[in-house]
Amino acid sequence: MQLAVTVLGHNRSLFISEILSAVSDCRCGIVEIRYSKLEQAHAAYLLIQGNWNQIAKIENALEAVEKRLDIKVHMLRPEHQHREKDFLPYSLETLSVDRDNIIEAVSSFLASHGIEIEEVSGSSYQAPYISTSVFTTKFIVLIPPEVRLLSLREEFLDFCDQLNIDAILEPIKR
Repeated sequence: MQLAVTVLGHNRSLFISEILSAVSDCRCGIVEIRYSKLEQAHAAYLLIQGNWNQIAKIENALEAVEKRLDIKVHMLRPEHQHREKDFLPYSLETLSVDRDNIIEAVSSFLASHGIEIEEVSGSSYQAPYISTSVFTTKFIVLIPPEVRLLSLREEFLDFCDQLNIDAILEPIKR
């Protein structure tokens, strides 16, 4: 069984060690983990696995850690899904002037073409040499096999030109 966990707290960089200790004490394993600091907030994302008893124990342990450290913990037992299609994994990167709707626009474009977003990250920073803020994103997307790649690439780049976004769409090579 698996348990997806998100943790959010203020000025509590030590909460990650508390979470990892609870996972270990309950004899669960970590399938995936991400941790980042967002200004004064700290966020962790974990995918934990174990048998049903271990998962029940970690759920109780995390509730206790949440109360003790005054952090927010959300848990979800994900349903196991098998993909029926052979998707093509692609990396999509964008760079543009920082505007509120860039991620929303790109996400809507992808959804309208039946493309699944597997992962997304982005950040805003001050561009060197100019006083303009720019926003970069990186998506990992899964393209269904029925989508014509040449047409998609052309349509996506036209879409980006209209919004003044510099973009790269390329297959992920392993």
